[in-house]
Amino acid sequence: MPLLSRAANFTKASLRGEVRFVRFLAVGVLNTAFGYSVYALMLWSGVSYWLAAGIATVAGVLFNFKSTGSIVFHSNENWRIARFLVVYVIVYGTNVLGLAGLLHVGVDAYMGGLLMLLPLALLAYLLNARYVFLDEKAH
Repeated sequence: MPLLSRAANFTKASLRGEVRFVRFLAVGVLNTAFGYSVYALMLWSGVSYWLAAGIATVAGVLFNFKSTGSIVFHSNENWRIARFLVVYVIVYGTNVLGLAGLLHVGVDAYMGGLLMLLPLALLAYLLNARYVFLDEKAH
């Protein structure tokens, strides 16, 4: 019976993880629209791509922390913001490196920003799930 119980628990955890990832993607649509709008507005204003990405990241982090924490991970614990910030420093660095690489091969900054969205979303989800909103009581 312990094997069946473990299998059932694994299945439940997998389903919870899948539902959580779907919530993450849904909230991510709103967060991404906000962040990309800030990025595009900065580019349109004449700001360089790296500064536009930085401004969009800072604005996005402030917007995203509560929506991601409360809707996706059911957490309202404000102490987690330091970890959340670390995650988005990593995401920002990855974004700038990716944008620089895409610009180097001839992709314009607008399209580069769009092409980076999915890899950045996956990276952000994995880091948030495993580092920021990890339920320490469950481990």
